[in-house]
Amino acid sequence: MNVSVNGKTTKLSGLAGRLVEDGLVSEEQAASAVAEAAKAKVSLVRHLVESMDVDSDRLANIASREFGAPLFDLTAIAKESLPQELVDTDLLSKHHALPLFKRGNRLFIALSDPTNLNALDEIKFATGLSTEAVLVPESDLAKMLAVVVEQADSFANDMNNLGEDGEFDLEISEGVQEEDSDDPGSGADDTPIVRFVNKVLLDAIKQGASDIHFEPYEKEYRVRFRTDGILQEMVKPPRNLAPRLSARLKVMSQMDISERRVPQDGRIQMRLSKTRAIDFRVNTLPTLYGEKIVLRILDPAAAHMGIDALGYDPVQQEMYMDALSRPQGMILVTGPTGSGKTVSLYTGLGILNDPERNISTAEDPVEINMDGINQVHVNPKVGLNFAEALRSFLRQDPDVIMVGEIRDLETAEIAVKAAQTGHLVLSTLHTNSAAETITRMLNMGVPAFNIAASVSLIIAQRLGRRLCKNCAEPETDVPHNTLLELGFTEEMLANATIHKPVGCDECKDGHKGRVGIYEVVKITKRIATAIMENGNSLEIAKEAREAGFDDLRTSALRKCAAGLISLAEVNRVTTD
Repeated sequence: MNVSVNGKTTKLSGLAGRLVEDGLVSEEQAASAVAEAAKAKVSLVRHLVESMDVDSDRLANIASREFGAPLFDLTAIAKESLPQELVDTDLLSKHHALPLFKRGNRLFIALSDPTNLNALDEIKFATGLSTEAVLVPESDLAKMLAVVVEQADSFANDMNNLGEDGEFDLEISEGVQEEDSDDPGSGADDTPIVRFVNKVLLDAIKQGASDIHFEPYEKEYRVRFRTDGILQEMVKPPRNLAPRLSARLKVMSQMDISERRVPQDGRIQMRLSKTRAIDFRVNTLPTLYGEKIVLRILDPAAAHMGIDALGYDPVQQEMYMDALSRPQGMILVTGPTGSGKTVSLYTGLGILNDPERNISTAEDPVEINMDGINQVHVNPKVGLNFAEALRSFLRQDPDVIMVGEIRDLETAEIAVKAAQTGHLVLSTLHTNSAAETITRMLNMGVPAFNIAASVSLIIAQRLGRRLCKNCAEPETDVPHNTLLELGFTEEMLANATIHKPVGCDECKDGHKGRVGIYEVVKITKRIATAIMENGNSLEIAKEAREAGFDDLRTSALRKCAAGLISLAEVNRVTTD
């Protein structure tokens, strides 16, 4: 079909000819559209919809019949389910195309123009996947593509506009050449990624977070902070940035960026000033949709807080200080992960750390570096486990030994012998109470007489969220009798007011910071006798209560009566 427009003859064939035959446009309109689309360097379909207001749905139906391509309803698919991470948005904008879904090694691409074979070829080259066209109405494609591109551009702009507030340097160990890396997360084009990661780390420090979680999922990617013991979602970057964020963090942590099949461990140091640096312990874990990366924030300043800042009751603090002042014996700190055991141990080591003492620690890993203390990072892969490190310590004229965790009988036996032969030993166990710590060691196989003779003090602890001083309000809905049933005594409630969280501009959900809740049990003669008689945890706990030592519940209730934590927080961190 030949048509003359402005003195020029245009041959109409293919889609243009079919549009004329079906009456969607006239011959003159079709010829004009073909010429103008070629001049504007856009597809015929896009030009007809945008410039000539041709019905997008009818146009898609005609194109589908003409080329035998399947027609897809783009409005029936959620934007979040699109595999956007497979193709760069610049390439999608260039070719006016959108990846729909992936089946095996085939990637289905939404196109409004079935003749756009160049798009299929370039996306195939970029992804390494076979590509197959699926026709969609132009108007639907333009709307969806605009949303996807706008989201990616907005996020990139936000990262580019990050200020330089709070100057800091990231110290990356020598030997990591970021510029030469072939990984997508380490090139010059990823400056926004670098700024974003730096901003996340700095924000976590400012908010007092203890952990940062970078988590990839099928349809989203999120970053969460653990603040005051509770995980909170902070930001959701585009899912397609997951590989770059992972690569950046692995480069900073001195990990193998090409290894994505097994977990890896590393460290990052962020120097905030000439006198203050923050360490991050980094772990990667291969998950179904990428690598989850968790950073534990290790602030050396926590080791120098001083025992007064930890929240011990005066009697409990006196018992801890007395145990630290002894030349021998064993101090055990117990509790679940994240209960503050490390800070308690390092605070004790800080008190003991002076030129007159030889202090050695075996840790997995070393969390906080302390000058004047010989710290050993155990490495079971090369035979350096806790037991082997302890044996070496005993040949190095030690005064104080710290074992990161007693996990097995061999380590427990060496630690007990060290405590019995003139050394002060500090360690941790993962148990719920002081009494259960004794039974745990008995179950390991440590003889009861060795436990009774070596252990001098047991500290079981939790961390409770501290009420915000600016917005906490009195709790008036709980009757006095109910408070007594919950464990309060008349002594605790005398001149005390129970408070509840409210929430204000200075806090999150009415809480700001955390306070330690402790059960401190000194091994008295009666408790030692109960241990020697192979008493169970209930019998040992009973002796501890009769000796006047508060359990965790009672200690938490005292903090609640003092207005430090809420009644709900007491129930969250302790049990009856």
